[in-house]
Amino acid sequence: MSTELPTRISVDNKTEKTTITARVVNKGDAESPDLRLLVVGFDALEVTAVEGCDPIPEGKLPDGSNSGFSCAVGKLAAGKSRNYTVSATYDLQGKGKICLPVMLGDTGTLLWQQGPVPFGTGKPTPNAPDTPLLLGTDNVPFGPDTSASAGPSAPGTLPDTGPPGRTAVLLLGGGLLLAAGGAGLWLTRRGPAPRH
Repeated sequence: MSTELPTRISVDNKTEKTTITARVVNKGDAESPDLRLLVVGFDALEVTAVEGCDPIPEGKLPDGSNSGFSCAVGKLAAGKSRNYTVSATYDLQGKGKICLPVMLGDTGTLLWQQGPVPFGTGKPTPNAPDTPLLLGTDNVPFGPDTSASAGPSAPGTLPDTGPPGRTAVLLLGGGLLLAAGGAGLWLTRRGPAPRH
Protein backbone atom coordinates (compact mmCIF):
# COMPACT_ATOMS: atom_id res chain seq x y z
CA MET A 1 0.00 0.00 0.00
CA SER A 2 1.02 3.58 -0.58
CA THR A 3 -0.43 7.07 -0.47
CA GLU A 4 0.18 10.12 -2.64
CA LEU A 5 -0.23 13.87 -2.19
CA PRO A 6 0.11 16.65 -4.77
CA THR A 7 3.55 18.28 -4.84
CA ARG A 8 1.90 21.73 -4.92
CA ILE A 9 -1.27 23.28 -3.53
CA SER A 10 -2.57 26.86 -3.61
CA VAL A 11 -4.00 28.66 -0.58
CA ASP A 12 -6.45 31.53 -1.13
CA ASN A 13 -4.86 34.56 0.52
CA LYS A 14 -8.22 35.99 1.69
CA THR A 15 -10.06 32.90 2.92
CA GLU A 16 -6.96 30.74 3.62
CA LYS A 17 -8.88 27.80 2.09
CA THR A 18 -7.32 25.10 -0.08
CA THR A 19 -8.22 21.77 -1.66
CA ILE A 20 -5.90 18.75 -1.62
CA THR A 21 -6.27 15.40 -3.41
CA ALA A 22 -5.22 12.45 -1.25
CA ARG A 23 -4.75 9.11 -3.00
CA VAL A 24 -4.39 5.60 -1.62
CA VAL A 25 -2.77 3.11 -4.03
CA ASN A 26 -2.39 -0.67 -4.08
CA LYS A 27 1.04 -1.17 -5.66
CA GLY A 28 1.01 -4.91 -4.98
CA ASP A 29 0.05 -7.82 -7.19
CA ALA A 30 -3.00 -8.97 -5.23
CA GLU A 31 -6.22 -7.45 -3.93
CA SER A 32 -5.82 -5.66 -0.61
CA PRO A 33 -7.79 -6.45 2.55
CA ASP A 34 -10.32 -3.91 3.82
CA LEU A 35 -8.54 -0.59 4.27
CA ARG A 36 -9.20 2.64 6.12
CA LEU A 37 -7.47 5.92 5.21
CA LEU A 38 -6.98 8.64 7.80
CA VAL A 39 -6.39 12.27 6.81
CA VAL A 40 -4.93 14.24 9.74
CA GLY A 41 -3.96 17.92 9.98
CA PHE A 42 -1.29 19.51 12.18
CA ASP A 43 -0.41 23.04 13.25
CA ALA A 44 -1.38 25.64 10.61
CA LEU A 45 -3.10 23.09 8.33
CA GLU A 46 -6.60 22.13 9.51
CA VAL A 47 -8.63 19.53 7.62
CA THR A 48 -12.25 20.73 7.47
CA ALA A 49 -13.79 17.97 5.33
CA VAL A 50 -12.94 14.90 3.29
CA GLU A 51 -15.49 13.84 0.71
CA GLY A 52 -17.26 10.63 1.76
CA CYS A 53 -15.44 10.40 5.10
CA ASP A 54 -16.30 10.87 8.77
CA PRO A 55 -14.60 13.24 11.25
CA ILE A 56 -12.41 11.63 13.90
CA PRO A 57 -13.77 12.53 17.36
CA GLU A 58 -11.63 15.09 19.16
CA GLY A 59 -10.72 12.67 21.93
CA LYS A 60 -9.32 10.15 19.43
CA LEU A 61 -7.16 12.49 17.36
CA PRO A 62 -3.39 11.78 17.34
CA ASP A 63 -1.35 13.81 19.83
CA GLY A 64 -0.48 17.21 18.41
CA SER A 65 -3.06 17.12 15.61
CA ASN A 66 -5.92 19.57 15.23
CA SER A 67 -8.27 17.69 12.91
CA GLY A 68 -8.77 14.39 11.16
CA PHE A 69 -11.12 12.32 9.03
CA SER A 70 -11.55 8.57 8.63
CA CYS A 71 -12.32 7.06 5.21
CA ALA A 72 -13.56 3.49 4.68
CA VAL A 73 -11.64 2.52 1.54
CA GLY A 74 -12.65 -1.15 1.40
CA LYS A 75 -10.67 -3.54 -0.78
CA LEU A 76 -8.47 -2.31 -3.60
CA ALA A 77 -7.59 -4.47 -6.58
CA ALA A 78 -3.93 -4.77 -7.55
CA GLY A 79 -2.74 -1.62 -9.30
CA LYS A 80 -5.86 0.35 -8.41
CA SER A 81 -6.17 3.59 -6.48
CA ARG A 82 -8.85 5.74 -4.87
CA ASN A 83 -8.86 9.53 -4.63
CA TYR A 84 -10.29 11.66 -1.82
CA THR A 85 -10.96 15.39 -2.06
CA VAL A 86 -9.68 17.10 1.08
CA SER A 87 -10.91 20.57 2.08
CA ALA A 88 -8.60 22.42 4.44
CA THR A 89 -7.60 25.80 5.78
CA TYR A 90 -3.98 26.93 6.08
CA ASP A 91 -2.87 29.78 8.33
CA LEU A 92 -0.19 31.36 6.16
CA GLN A 93 1.44 32.87 9.26
CA GLY A 94 2.31 29.39 10.52
CA LYS A 95 3.67 26.01 9.44
CA GLY A 96 1.23 23.24 8.51
CA LYS A 97 1.54 19.49 8.09
CA ILE A 98 -0.68 16.68 6.82
CA CYS A 99 -0.53 12.95 7.57
CA LEU A 100 -2.02 9.98 5.66
CA PRO A 101 -2.02 6.71 7.65
CA VAL A 102 -3.58 3.59 6.11
CA MET A 103 -5.11 1.17 8.62
CA LEU A 104 -6.20 -2.46 8.32
CA GLY A 105 -9.99 -2.03 8.39
CA ASP A 106 -11.21 -1.19 11.89
CA THR A 107 -8.50 -3.19 13.68
CA GLY A 108 -6.26 -0.23 14.52
CA THR A 109 -3.31 -1.94 12.79
CA LEU A 110 -1.17 0.55 10.86
CA LEU A 111 -0.07 -0.63 7.40
CA TRP A 112 1.43 2.53 5.94
CA GLN A 113 1.91 6.16 6.87
CA GLN A 114 2.87 9.23 4.88
CA GLY A 115 3.88 12.17 7.04
CA PRO A 116 3.26 14.24 8.97
CA VAL A 117 4.79 16.09 6.02
CA PRO A 118 4.83 19.90 5.74
CA PHE A 119 3.35 22.06 3.00
CA GLY A 120 5.00 25.46 2.73
CA THR A 121 6.96 28.02 0.77
CA GLY A 122 10.04 30.16 1.17
CA LYS A 123 8.71 32.80 -1.23
CA PRO A 124 5.33 34.10 0.01
CA THR A 125 3.18 36.15 -2.36
CA PRO A 126 1.13 38.45 -0.08
CA ASN A 127 -0.37 40.60 -2.85
CA ALA A 128 -1.38 37.73 -5.13
CA PRO A 129 -4.80 36.01 -5.07
CA ASP A 130 -3.25 32.85 -3.67
CA THR A 131 -0.02 31.46 -2.27
CA PRO A 132 1.48 28.28 -3.77
CA LEU A 133 2.78 25.80 -1.19
CA LEU A 134 5.14 22.90 -1.97
CA LEU A 135 5.02 19.50 -0.30
CA GLY A 136 7.97 18.81 1.97
CA THR A 137 8.71 22.50 2.54
CA ASP A 138 8.35 24.46 5.78
CA ASN A 139 6.31 27.64 5.41
CA VAL A 140 8.11 30.96 5.89
CA PRO A 141 5.44 33.60 6.63
CA PHE A 142 5.83 36.87 4.74
CA GLY A 143 7.33 39.72 6.75
CA PRO A 144 10.23 42.16 6.91
CA ASP A 145 12.60 39.50 8.24
CA THR A 146 11.47 36.65 5.99
CA SER A 147 10.85 38.15 2.55
CA ALA A 148 14.36 37.24 1.40
CA SER A 149 14.27 33.69 2.74
CA ALA A 150 15.47 31.00 0.42
CA GLY A 151 12.96 28.68 -1.18
CA PRO A 152 13.14 24.88 -1.17
CA SER A 153 16.33 23.44 -2.57
CA ALA A 154 14.52 20.86 -4.68
CA PRO A 155 10.87 21.73 -5.41
CA GLY A 156 8.61 18.72 -5.60
CA THR A 157 10.90 16.35 -3.68
CA LEU A 158 9.62 14.57 -0.61
CA PRO A 159 11.54 14.31 2.65
CA ASP A 160 13.17 10.96 3.33
CA THR A 161 11.46 8.36 5.47
CA GLY A 162 13.16 8.12 8.83
CA PRO A 163 13.92 4.77 10.47
CA PRO A 164 11.36 3.72 13.11
CA GLY A 165 13.88 4.16 15.93
CA ARG A 166 14.19 7.88 15.20
CA THR A 167 10.55 8.72 14.52
CA ALA A 168 8.03 10.33 16.82
CA VAL A 169 5.18 8.13 18.01
CA LEU A 170 1.59 9.34 18.01
CA LEU A 171 -1.34 7.55 19.65
CA LEU A 172 -4.71 7.20 17.92
CA GLY A 173 -7.32 5.16 19.76
CA GLY A 174 -4.82 2.43 20.60
CA GLY A 175 -3.25 2.33 17.10
CA LEU A 176 0.30 3.51 16.52
CA LEU A 177 1.06 6.26 14.05
CA LEU A 178 4.76 6.59 13.29
CA ALA A 179 5.72 10.05 12.06
CA ALA A 180 7.98 9.01 9.22
CA GLY A 181 8.32 11.86 6.76
CA GLY A 182 6.69 12.45 3.40
CA ALA A 183 7.76 9.27 1.63
CA GLY A 184 5.75 7.07 3.98
CA LEU A 185 6.62 3.97 5.98
CA TRP A 186 5.70 0.34 5.39
CA LEU A 187 5.39 -1.61 8.64
CA THR A 188 5.99 -5.34 8.52
CA ARG A 189 6.30 -5.78 12.29
CA ARG A 190 4.69 -3.97 15.19
CA GLY A 191 6.24 -3.89 18.64
CA PRO A 192 4.54 -2.87 21.86
CA ALA A 193 3.59 0.80 22.21
CA PRO A 194 6.12 2.80 24.21
CA ARG A 195 4.95 4.07 27.57
CA HIS A 196 4.76 7.82 28.12
